[in-house]
Amino acid sequence: MEAQKKIDKSTSAVVIYPPSSFSKKALIDSLEKYSFLYKESIENPELFWGKAAQEIEWFRSWEKVSNGRFIDSQWFCGGSLNVAFNCLDRHLKGDRRNKRAIIWEGENGECLSYTYEELAKEVAIVANVLKRHGVRKSDTVVIYMPLIPQAIITMLACARIGAIHNVVFAGFSAKALLERIQDSEASIVVTADGGFRRGKIIPLKARVDEAASMSSQIKKVLVYKRVGCSIQMIPGRDYWMEEELQKVEEHCEPIALDSEHPLFILYTSGTTGKPKGIVHSSAGYLVQVALSTKMIFDLKEKDLYWCTADIGWITGHSYVVYGPLANGASIFIYEGAPDYPSVDRFWRLIDAHKITIFYTSPTAIRAFIKWGTSWIENYDLSSLRLLGSVGEPINPEVWLWFYRHVGKERCPIVDTWWQTETGSILISALPGATPMKPGSATLPFFGILPDVVDEKGQSLPPGRNGFLVIKRPWPSLLRGIHKDETSFKKIYFSRIPGVYFTGDGAYKDEEGYFWITGRIDDVINVSGHRIGSAEVESALVSHPAVAEAAVVGIPDSTKGEAILGFVTLKEGYLPSTELSEALKDHVVKEIGSLARPKEIRFLDTLPKTRSGKIVRRLLKEISLEGRITGDTTTLEDSQFIDKIAKAKNDFP
Repeated sequence: MEAQKKIDKSTSAVVIYPPSSFSKKALIDSLEKYSFLYKESIENPELFWGKAAQEIEWFRSWEKVSNGRFIDSQWFCGGSLNVAFNCLDRHLKGDRRNKRAIIWEGENGECLSYTYEELAKEVAIVANVLKRHGVRKSDTVVIYMPLIPQAIITMLACARIGAIHNVVFAGFSAKALLERIQDSEASIVVTADGGFRRGKIIPLKARVDEAASMSSQIKKVLVYKRVGCSIQMIPGRDYWMEEELQKVEEHCEPIALDSEHPLFILYTSGTTGKPKGIVHSSAGYLVQVALSTKMIFDLKEKDLYWCTADIGWITGHSYVVYGPLANGASIFIYEGAPDYPSVDRFWRLIDAHKITIFYTSPTAIRAFIKWGTSWIENYDLSSLRLLGSVGEPINPEVWLWFYRHVGKERCPIVDTWWQTETGSILISALPGATPMKPGSATLPFFGILPDVVDEKGQSLPPGRNGFLVIKRPWPSLLRGIHKDETSFKKIYFSRIPGVYFTGDGAYKDEEGYFWITGRIDDVINVSGHRIGSAEVESALVSHPAVAEAAVVGIPDSTKGEAILGFVTLKEGYLPSTELSEALKDHVVKEIGSLARPKEIRFLDTLPKTRSGKIVRRLLKEISLEGRITGDTTTLEDSQFIDKIAKAKNDFP
């Protein structure tokens, strides 16, 4: 294969270089070029971000690039623009007018596509419907929809008229939906009669009705027809969108908005029961997601880009909608699950649509591993030129499987680190430039100054685990937690003053590569030694029997904390005392005796949020207390709680 591979003795990591054929055509074609541009971006950030901002169109140019603050951060001060205009109208002046903007496939095989001209028209019509129903600048609109083009159209329609959208993932319950409606102070909901998920109908409108029955705050409900199920329509409150679209004009002038005008609120769960409403601005957010999409995915005019995230999450906002469309890209979206009607669905989609960029999660990749490579071999994946990973640290074994079996050792992988709060990717390889180390997020993006520090904020030497912090503000930084300035300051800026506290643990190697070890509340202190949960999980997954793993710390009278492991097994393996002991020995072999799990429990599947993240705090709470008291609204399947409890009783 053309990609070069070697062992780096300074880090004991495999190093894989981008294929020369990829680098020759890449926007950033060498590590030297990256290093030069990165240095320039750090030494003169005002100049760097000013140049980046010139890549989008402004109604009024900014007077100052930044006020340089973390709290009350402001970027492109004095400027005005419109995000929807930058994602649509400015592409209509040339050949992109007739370029496909969205290609969509439903779970049932239905396909739709929109050119940029068609998409702009649809957005304008929906914007006029919103205005007809009383939505004005700075009003919040809740979007509770399946992953269909109309959901993206509604997001852009809000941006066009200066409304703030609050997208609520379609898997959330009525109670979770209501909580987000009330906190965001919205009075209008855009939804659908239902959605499809693994062949079943998700009753979205019925959940909206249930939420409305618990609050008088919801005044208007606009309903798209998706599944054709029978629903209740309340006169004066509920309206069919298909009928409302016929009552308005096809032109809607975009509103000029201040750079700091809020674009959206997006809720993310923490360790408490109350989700946080993360607020992002217009200009700073758009400038950075546009630049990072272009550079990190090496975006080309003819690419068909597929990010598998739902728009209910930040990845969907930044790298399904705003980043790609701001660059005039063709995006592919798919409504359903990767295993419906069979586990080869993603490979069939890549083959059929000739996807070139495939950006997905480690959770999905681990599922692919569990299902086996035979499902892949029936399809032609030669259209792929770039792979990406997002959502949580990816262990080296999973990374290498993705590289070998999906990318066929010819597609670079961008393992991206970022958060809902950061708005855009902050640490990632640039695919034509960065030598890749499986399991490492690699190097910081332009303008980003991360570090690994101790509890006093002192930089740690290579190889030492510590806290990942960002030392300088960046344009797409969150602007606050909605209605909670106290928590905003406390969570992100109080623990170590003067920096942004990510809440993640990490270490750097001698070449400056960042290795994310997981959330700091996922760090286990065994006999005074900090052991990252991701490190132990990676060791467990490297065993041939294990498909997925999660570990938590539990109290231990001798060691302070001990390690409790949960694993799911690959086909052909069954739980047993012998396998449990073999897994413990394997961890000792991979990491050392300090990391030996006290106990291994076997589960059919691990509890995950609907965005695919393993909920370790749930594993810990149910193991220790036998019950759950924190927020469970983000769980994919609440029955997992019973399965965890059963595992405790049944094994070993």
